[in-house]
Amino acid sequence: MTSKTVVHVLRHGEVHNPEKILYGRLPGYHLSELGVQMAKAAAQAVAERDITHVVASPLERAQQTAEPIAAQFGLPIAVDDRLIESANWFEGKRVSVGDGSLRDPRNWWVMRDPVTPSWGEAYTLIAKRMYAALEAARVEAEGHEALCVSHQLPIWTLRNHVERKRLWHDPRKRQCGLASLTSFHFEGARIVGVMYSEPAAHLIAMSPTARTAKGA
Repeated sequence: MTSKTVVHVLRHGEVHNPEKILYGRLPGYHLSELGVQMAKAAAQAVAERDITHVVASPLERAQQTAEPIAAQFGLPIAVDDRLIESANWFEGKRVSVGDGSLRDPRNWWVMRDPVTPSWGEAYTLIAKRMYAALEAARVEAEGHEALCVSHQLPIWTLRNHVERKRLWHDPRKRQCGLASLTSFHFEGARIVGVMYSEPAAHLIAMSPTARTAKGA
């Protein structure tokens, strides 16, 4: 009989970022108080699931988001570097429309190619490493469920790859809210469905900054 496995890929919760920069892979960016609540909301959402493997990006915000989930299942948090945030030339800079680095003509050359993209890690490379991480988690939890904590752009790129959609996109149209779950359903090694849910939607609505989190 073909085994059925589910791998949930969870975006981390809101980050404390008073400087409003694109923090990307920079160290020292932790969940805000609201972000901690979001992580707990995600844990509650999967409390009745058959999760046997928890793995996260090495970045602090991902590790923190994984903590309540791992604790409630009595599991360690494995680390997979392939789940890390994508590299970005604008890391450490303000990139808000109208008041950030995007207005500086010296940076316009960096933005010349939105398809690759020219300002960061190629979408094809993100898709390749994220799919490898997804498959590794499936193998670890075969016949059960796994939960991976990652970041918005890598998760959205993975979903587009799995659904055979183009990888370049308008960032404003990503369906990948804070502490959201993108769940990949497998029969054997074959993906048979993708589901999306937002267990922390009520918390996002409480915070105007949560909707515009940078470098997530």
